Amino acid sequence: METTSRVDAQASAAEGGPQLPFARRTVDGYLRAPFPWYGLDEAFTGPRWLMQVGTAADGTVEHGSIGHGDEPSVRNEATEDKEKFAVVVTVAANPVRRSPDGTGVLEATSVSSAAWLAGVGLLSFTWPGQLDHTLRDDWLDQQTETAWVLADDLTGPAWSTLSLPVDGVPTPFHYRESEFGWVLAGPTEAGVHVGAYGRGMSAYGLGFAVIKDITAYAA
Repeated sequence: METTSRVDAQASAAEGGPQLPFARRTVDGYLRAPFPWYGLDEAFTGPRWLMQVGTAADGTVEHGSIGHGDEPSVRNEATEDKEKFAVVVTVAANPVRRSPDGTGVLEATSVSSAAWLAGVGLLSFTWPGQLDHTLRDDWLDQQTETAWVLADDLTGPAWSTLSLPVDGVPTPFHYRESEFGWVLAGPTEAGVHVGAYGRGMSAYGLGFAVIKDITAYAA
């Protein structure tokens, strides 16, 4: 999936650089998306907030994330087990297609795409306590590659199956846990794939639904 993601920028900000509160981030990118956005369903009554969108080379929005619960910081000894959040990632279900400049093709997106974006998203808020600043980049590169390998093998032993409602319909999700939190991914009937990650909130019992008014999240 050839997209320009802001995951790396988000990780850099989490390391101490300037970072706007999620609630102040613009809704404009979300409004440009040619697909519906997903979030947790109405059973979740806590805070909801915008995160970031990812775009193709021609500026087309291809994926984005919506946060629920506590606004997470990078995990360390001070925040461990205190923050409770779940982030829902929506990925446009695109077929194989030509690149905007006509020189090649872009890969189709799939549930694996959603699983990888969710896995990398969780890593952006994770900092093993034994690492210093100089080592975290190497660790993050290694873990990002591992997330890709895992997402490319959703039938492998690292994943289990979890049935969760999507727009009220029970849907099978691929689910895995790690010391950093949990990641899941699955399909919808609305032309998108859904991924999610979180920490402190159990994935069991969550449900997903189309967001009726994304502008309400920017308030």
